[in-house]
Amino acid sequence: MRLFIAEKPSLARAIADALGAPQKRARLHIECGGGDVVAWCAGHILQTAPPEAYGEQFKAWRLEHLPIVPKGWRLEASAPELLESIARLLKGADRVVHAGDPDREGQLLVDEVLRFLGYRGPVDRLLIRDLSPDAVRRQLRALEPNTKYRPLFESALARQRADWLYGMNMTRLYTLLGRAAGYDGVLSVGRVQTPLLGLIVARDRAIADFRPVPYYVVAAEVRAGGGERFRAFWLPPDGAPVDEERRLLRREVAEAACRRVVEQDGSVAACTEDSRSEAPPLPYSLADLQVEAGQRLAMSAQAVSDACQSLYETHRLVTYPRSDCAYLPEGHRAQAPDVLAAIAAHAPGLAEVARKADPTLRSKAWNDKKVTAHHAIVPTATRHRDVGSLPGNERAVYELVCRRYVAQFFGPHEYVQTKIETDVAGELFAASGRRTVAPGWKVLYADAGREGAPADAEAEKDPERETAAPLPRLATGARVTVESAQILDKRTSAPKAFTDASLIAAMCGVAKFVQSPAVRKILTEADGIGTPATRASIIETLFERGFIARAGRTIVSTETGRALVKSLPEVATTPDMTAVWEAAMRAIAEGTQTLDAFLGRVGTQLGQLVVEGRALGRIAVPRAPAAPAPARRSARPRPAGTDMPRHPVPNRARRTS
Repeated sequence: MRLFIAEKPSLARAIADALGAPQKRARLHIECGGGDVVAWCAGHILQTAPPEAYGEQFKAWRLEHLPIVPKGWRLEASAPELLESIARLLKGADRVVHAGDPDREGQLLVDEVLRFLGYRGPVDRLLIRDLSPDAVRRQLRALEPNTKYRPLFESALARQRADWLYGMNMTRLYTLLGRAAGYDGVLSVGRVQTPLLGLIVARDRAIADFRPVPYYVVAAEVRAGGGERFRAFWLPPDGAPVDEERRLLRREVAEAACRRVVEQDGSVAACTEDSRSEAPPLPYSLADLQVEAGQRLAMSAQAVSDACQSLYETHRLVTYPRSDCAYLPEGHRAQAPDVLAAIAAHAPGLAEVARKADPTLRSKAWNDKKVTAHHAIVPTATRHRDVGSLPGNERAVYELVCRRYVAQFFGPHEYVQTKIETDVAGELFAASGRRTVAPGWKVLYADAGREGAPADAEAEKDPERETAAPLPRLATGARVTVESAQILDKRTSAPKAFTDASLIAAMCGVAKFVQSPAVRKILTEADGIGTPATRASIIETLFERGFIARAGRTIVSTETGRALVKSLPEVATTPDMTAVWEAAMRAIAEGTQTLDAFLGRVGTQLGQLVVEGRALGRIAVPRAPAAPAPARRSARPRPAGTDMPRHPVPNRARRTS
């Protein structure tokens, strides 16, 4: 018997369907033709054992025990029934096929089950990124020896064990230091959650310390020789008192410029028209969707994650949601007519545009080479209910996902960008405007108030410097006159407090918050800190610990959070350590570094941190405010100090169904 062990039930079903009939479906496995059996995990069904598993004395939190560094690592079952089912099936297996996701965590979660159960037989590796039947059958013909992926397993094991060592020991250490000064809560410290808290504290400090600086913009109403009028903005010359963003800092300079140009003639120094084309935004990764739903719908990252999981797991209306990828397998294009028909049936507000979509169009989203362990989140072709009957959050998230998918089958947004520079009395003025030629995919967002793509740097530009109306087409050298000019009194603005959307964006783009080019490069390549499956729960942990709180739609640090960050060493509150670890884990995956060497360095660093922490004796941390009970939480807690979910429970585990 050949036993396939899939990472989750949805993958198991896809494999069983590709293996073919006859099928006999049991509760925890599927028997297929040819003697094949498909079983499944539900994400991690094993967890690293807590400290007390290594000695009864570790049940009590005591400084003299730290650091706790296991000599022989132990695992415990977090889903005993699934583990027992796989154990029974292994007894009759001649060969195992490892069908974890094609990433390091997917490699770990099946390998650790096989090792835990003592399986010693042959193992093949099945790598599936696309659940369509043809794609699965193709991969079934391309099995590889699982031994080829041992370095990837060890890389994931390095992450798992290092996170345990760091989170468990640092949490116990700083909780005990806090208790010595009267704090009665848990001061959890984690490789991801604490740098995230550090970002929030740093932003709050920057806002508190900010002092606005006045600056000045000169806006002129310009008339061309043919009577055309437009608004242009003065460009301060070299040597003018400007800041690093070329903002004018002295009003008298602006006043003098106005006096020189009002009612003066000049000429067009340059007039350019560029025809431009803007492709539709890619489908959503989970982070993109959390950012967009946060901006549009004021939803928390956890609420978006929960809505996605329900749409996927309960209603089968969207594909696997915990994805870091915004691309789609090319083979999925064949499903487009059916998916568009399902959208028209389920989402009345999108029915018309879904029918107008052209399935023959190919956007840049279809790219096998850019699909990672999972593809983008898109609607399925399932047609069994009206989306209007879904709860509000789920319906809203579903419509966002549908809109992005439909956009792939509309043409590009085409426009003409016009820029005019004029020279009046030796002073340069510039104007910029655009004229739409073909709306393309933006017709889908005409009633949405935004253009569909997450906010970027362009959205942060000073709107006073951009002319909304189309500009006239003028010849170089054409005569112009400044009819009037005015000074716009402006003030620099403080950094904005984080929101749910911008906090997820910050986790993905954390590289911009670090100084070291080497660290920045690693964090950019790693797509920031946290994973699609853990980012929302890490933010929720900070709320539950009382380290952050809501102030309207913004997220701010509390006194407790600020005091904890102040007491911790810098290495704990910045993302640099994550980058160093990420580089080491890549080296392990590439075979240029060993698991033991990496964990040895982690242990050495941890020992130093414990010595430094003990020297503090105690830390003064104010009592955390009572956190409101979350609407949806697992009944089983995560271990203190870790950034990974402890138990794979519905809607919260790293990988489910």
